[in-house]
Amino acid sequence: MKTSFINFFKLCLTTAIFTSFLGIANADEKSEMKGSRNMMHSMQDGMKKMESMKMTGDVDKDFAMMMKMHHQQALDMAKIEIAQGKSPEMREMAKKIVLAQKKEIAEFERWLSKQK
Repeated sequence: MKTSFINFFKLCLTTAIFTSFLGIANADEKSEMKGSRNMMHSMQDGMKKMESMKMTGDVDKDFAMMMKMHHQQALDMAKIEIAQGKSPEMREMAKKIVLAQKKEIAEFERWLSKQK
C-alpha cells in the first residue's frame, strides 16, 4: 500500500512536469528559455530530493514531508514567473501562489514539528 502511494505520487508529479514543459522547445527568445530552464531545474532538483527522501512508514508523515517539498517547488517556480514572466495575468497568479504555498508549507512544518 505504501509503495503504491509513493509510485502514484511520483507518477502524478512526473506527469505534471511533462505536461508543464511541452512547449519549451518552441520558445524563441533566450531570456524565455532561461526562465523555462530555471523552472525545469527547480522541478528536477525537487524530484531528486523527493526520490532520496527516506520514507518513515507513517503515511501521514510521509504525505506531509512530500507535500511540503512539492509546495516548495511550486513556490520556487512562482518566484521565477514573478521575476521573468511577461504576462501580467500569470505574474499575478504567481504572486497568489507564493502567498498560498508559504502558508501551506508553514502548516506542514507545524504539523511535522509535533510528530516525533
